[in-house]
Amino acid sequence: MDDLLDTLKQCVDRLGRYRSIGRRVGEQNTKAGLIEPVIAALGWDVLEPDEVHREYRRRTTDNPVDYALILMRMPRLFIEAKAIGENLDDPRWANQTISYAAVAGVEWVALTNGAEWRVYNAHAPVPVEHKLFRSVRIADDIDAAFELLSLLSKDNMRDNRIQELWRSFFVDREVNLALNDLFASGEPSRDLIALLAKRVPKLPHADLRASLQRVRATFDFPRAGVAPAISAPPVPAPRPAEPSSAESSIPKSRASGQPPSTKSRKIAVSEDERHVGFEELMAAGRVAPGATLHGDYMGQRHTATVLASGQIRYQEKVYPSLSAAGRAVKLHVKGRNTPESTLSTDGWDFWRTTDPVCGDEVSLKALRRRVVHAQRDQ
Repeated sequence: MDDLLDTLKQCVDRLGRYRSIGRRVGEQNTKAGLIEPVIAALGWDVLEPDEVHREYRRRTTDNPVDYALILMRMPRLFIEAKAIGENLDDPRWANQTISYAAVAGVEWVALTNGAEWRVYNAHAPVPVEHKLFRSVRIADDIDAAFELLSLLSKDNMRDNRIQELWRSFFVDREVNLALNDLFASGEPSRDLIALLAKRVPKLPHADLRASLQRVRATFDFPRAGVAPAISAPPVPAPRPAEPSSAESSIPKSRASGQPPSTKSRKIAVSEDERHVGFEELMAAGRVAPGATLHGDYMGQRHTATVLASGQIRYQEKVYPSLSAAGRAVKLHVKGRNTPESTLSTDGWDFWRTTDPVCGDEVSLKALRRRVVHAQRDQ
């Protein structure tokens, strides 16, 4: 994927030059200078029409799609191209391509004007405005552009990596909406009050209701792979008289379907959790020697192995901590000239593993929280 990163940097430079010209560049020049170089860097053969089909029509009477990327003689991704400066917010552009993709049996659609890329799931069982998976402007965040566009590579489309991440995004968004419904209204849910009453039976229902009206709920969860971190809808601010907070392990999510943020958000760490080290996780049986850790960075999945000593082996080298191993991944991907501010890594957030008790894959930070909670319940 080094070619992709270099290509994106060239596109950023090209965008600056095009804008300095002061005149309309046009759709064909946008395709040639900004879109087709990216397609080629993703491993698609732009000279082979059986792989990159321009002006694709399923039937001769159909309006063409600018590009169909094809695997095993089946289109897997439609790309609709617009000229630099075209407003991608115009619903016509996404709606017509998504509708055509749904009829053609193509799940994934990208809409781009060369400067911005938007990726949609045409088959998602939601309104069109919620089919958007991710959006990025390459000049604003080249790392985020790399992450998103890497999912559209020939290899990743063959492995359907994007579907795996979409599922996490979709489920998290739906759960988040339900959770925000519990907290965002002026009158707290009766179900929520009843649940709290079981946990704190000494408090009257009136006090629980009043507390919930003051709460600012923050739902935060490390993103799976390179799935987007999602911003939550706003919830009522706490009254200054008696502020409170509630936390849960679910990602923030926009209900509106607007382009999600690509920045990862952190789980707040309690004092009890800070005193639990990686060795304690191993002693609790939640991470065993030989366990595999997964870390996703810049569109690539990396694996490491837990040693009996608590050290981490990554690419045949042994590292003393989770953070050191995460730093090694970034160094491997981005090279020796990467600034220290980028290499610095919270290994608890970076690495994920399967929880042998719950059976799901979570970050080690979330796993540590579970261990602390289990210790409190004992």
